[in-house]
Amino acid sequence: MTDMTEGTSTRGPETEKTLPESSARKGGTRRGGGDPSTRGRTTIADGVVEKIAGLAARDVVGVHAMGSGLSRTFGAVRDRVPGGSKAVTRGVKAEVGEVQTALDLEIVVDYGVSISDVARDVRENVIAAVERMTGLEVVEVNIAVSDVKLPDEEEEEPETRLQ
Repeated sequence: MTDMTEGTSTRGPETEKTLPESSARKGGTRRGGGDPSTRGRTTIADGVVEKIAGLAARDVVGVHAMGSGLSRTFGAVRDRVPGGSKAVTRGVKAEVGEVQTALDLEIVVDYGVSISDVARDVRENVIAAVERMTGLEVVEVNIAVSDVKLPDEEEEEPETRLQ
């Protein structure tokens, strides 16, 4: 009986050396070695971060507009030109590094709101959106309030002859 088991056994030391189970698994599931997320580099342009921050800032209650009066005037003209797109980056400047970013925002607030509360809410919203979408660490969000929109003020629409 012992002769039969010795002759038909497939679990001898020679078999384990020629076909180790761990090598078969590695070769079948991973090629090139290492975690796929570490193969290569992702770069994010300043303009991408500026768009995300601009949209997040505009979502905050109390933010009337983004940018200074001059940039809003030029933006309104650009928006009226056929084929022109709305500038979501108006009033936003980003400096993007490999793992961190810093932002400067210029906003116009509605009259009657607490500027400090609006600034805090803008910071929180912008940081959350940028970090969630890009994975970058936001080290600072500087906010400059350039104007207050009064209730009786009309929108600044430049006189243009484009029809």
